[in-house]
Amino acid sequence: MQKDQKNKIVIIGGGYAGLNALKKLAKDQNNEIVLIDKKAYHFMQTDVYDLIANEHDFAQVSVDLFTYCTGFDHNVTFLKEEIKSVDFKNKKVISERKRITYDYLIIAVGARTKFFSNIEGLREYAYGVKALHRAMYFKQKFEMSLFQKIDQEGTYCKPLNIVIAGGGLSGVEISAQMASFAKEFYKNNNFLCRKLNIVLVNSSEFVLKNLDDKLVKYSEKHLKKLDVTIKRNAKVQSLTPTRVTLSNGEELEMDFMIFAGGIEPNGLVFNLELSKNQQGYLETNEYLQSVNHEDVFVVGDCTTIYDKNKKRLPPTADIAEQMGRCAANNITRLIYKQKLKKHMVRQRGILIALGRRYACGKVFGLYLNGFSAYLMKKAIEKLYLFKLNKQSKKGCKKIFCTLQD
Repeated sequence: MQKDQKNKIVIIGGGYAGLNALKKLAKDQNNEIVLIDKKAYHFMQTDVYDLIANEHDFAQVSVDLFTYCTGFDHNVTFLKEEIKSVDFKNKKVISERKRITYDYLIIAVGARTKFFSNIEGLREYAYGVKALHRAMYFKQKFEMSLFQKIDQEGTYCKPLNIVIAGGGLSGVEISAQMASFAKEFYKNNNFLCRKLNIVLVNSSEFVLKNLDDKLVKYSEKHLKKLDVTIKRNAKVQSLTPTRVTLSNGEELEMDFMIFAGGIEPNGLVFNLELSKNQQGYLETNEYLQSVNHEDVFVVGDCTTIYDKNKKRLPPTADIAEQMGRCAANNITRLIYKQKLKKHMVRQRGILIALGRRYACGKVFGLYLNGFSAYLMKKAIEKLYLFKLNKQSKKGCKKIFCTLQD
């Protein structure tokens, strides 16, 4: 097939889905790709629990998008812009400073913590960790709070009370990692002040709703071992700077709270004139196209998709990566006038971090529990980061060579 001009492909969002689509599309030199994100980095949200509990610093959970894109063969550009709207009729994405035309568009803007307006004090006094800057802020507050407790040595020491709202994957992993970190911190340092209370507020009877019963059992057993208190069948009703009131009337003392009780699509989605479901997520067809425009694809946490059994797929990194590759393949098929393929995205497995050197999971039907699951999870995370860093280093080298010339 003869090509007289480049295929202009714009990807909005540098998360798991966006980067996987980019990597696939960049292999075709007839494609001219622009990646746009309001942040200059890719944030590995699967490692956020390690960041908060001091196992990683921010450089180990982020990759510079400019150097990453520069590492490709001159057909990929990164723009740090916040997109305000999309003109679908004239095929332009619009920021405050630019209008970028496209032939094909991938929307991969992800999701953010949903701070429910009916919960008094939630936005003012709780922290989300979906964004790197919020996770960093909470990490610093956590460290400072530990320091202040140590500084109270020799006097009466009040407990440090951490409330985590939401018994899903994020809430469970963060609870376990913080409790595990605290136990080792106090064990390795001979401090008198050893009071850390972690309370996980869960809206149902068991944590990890809709996950495999065996994984729920493993997780709850280990949370109990780590002295994490689970408040069952309860929701956060209101917050003050020092107290949380639950729906059952119980009040909890609080130094700070992480809210992991819900997500919603990122802000751009609300400005787009595209069909959305009742929860506000963009609607797609079986090819991951927007139901409104065949040249617009939607991937990642800003949409909801279902497997072949009509079961809703969870918003995980693995699901997002599969969606990104599927959208890239179908754009290629559109370009070369080939029949589109229905997505075959499925949950291939799940690994749940439950503190230092411990995890549980189910991968391709096999259960893992303990150190072996931890090693597998870490290996997957390190391989993912290695590939990104390799591409980014290539970009750095190209930039330095250009500057020297």
